[in-house]
Amino acid sequence: MLENTIIFFQSTPWAFYATILFLGLSFGSFLNVVAYRLPLMMERDWKLECHEFLELDPPNFEKLPGSDVDQLSLNLSTPASACPNCGHKIRFWENIPVLSYLFLKARCSSCDTSISIQYPLVELLTGIASLTVAYTFGVTLQTLAALLFTWVLIALTLIDLKKQLLPDSITLPLLWAGISLSFFDIFTSLNDSVIGAIAGYLILWSVYQLFKLLTKKEGMGFGDFKLLAALGAWLGYSFLPQVILLSSVVGSIFGITMLITGKTGQQQPIPFGPYLAAAGWIALLWGETINTTYLSFL
Repeated sequence: MLENTIIFFQSTPWAFYATILFLGLSFGSFLNVVAYRLPLMMERDWKLECHEFLELDPPNFEKLPGSDVDQLSLNLSTPASACPNCGHKIRFWENIPVLSYLFLKARCSSCDTSISIQYPLVELLTGIASLTVAYTFGVTLQTLAALLFTWVLIALTLIDLKKQLLPDSITLPLLWAGISLSFFDIFTSLNDSVIGAIAGYLILWSVYQLFKLLTKKEGMGFGDFKLLAALGAWLGYSFLPQVILLSSVVGSIFGITMLITGKTGQQQPIPFGPYLAAAGWIALLWGETINTTYLSFL
């Protein structure tokens, strides 16, 4: 069955790309759910753990917007998606990636409340990124692995932008997945993967400690260390300089632009995870080409 599917996709590229695009758009819709619910689930667990440690009564959780379910019962599948304003349950035809947003004219079909542009943008971004992965690696095991890598990085980016948080429940499995894939030399060797994971963590940890020593302030979160360690596990240690350089340049340009335009204050922290994620994704797809071009230029 699997062999026949591979042969079909190899002989019919349009079907392969259409399937990947559909999967990307669909997972983009799911990533919107993950970005919204996972931080709430983590906050709930932290409260429960604190109350248990202090031997207090369990905390009271409010009902979720537009739902009869409270935060205690929340997970990635429950409750069903609903309008946060009126509680209208989203029907299947109202949840088709991108198309439903256009069909509904960006408004709830029940109460006419505006629907955030984030939902179709994330779906579209995930679909295009998935299609790019498929075009780059073709009908290979690398495509399946790179799709997982892409979707996880998008989820981390959304959460970090909203909450300035990179959950261990995502970064650590991503790290171990990279090391596991290296047993089969999917993207790099086991030796390079393990060294990359160690070096990725220690590089940003060292920067953090030095910055704290000089300024008495914390310059970044521990989640950034773990994310770079995960990228090192997927790419190998030789790509870490490229990832750090790309993420630092883009992050600096964006941060300076935000300061100049007044959209952020000097004391307001700017999440670094999205820039690491973008640089890691670029390095996975085109890192070899970038390195070759750079060395040829030198």
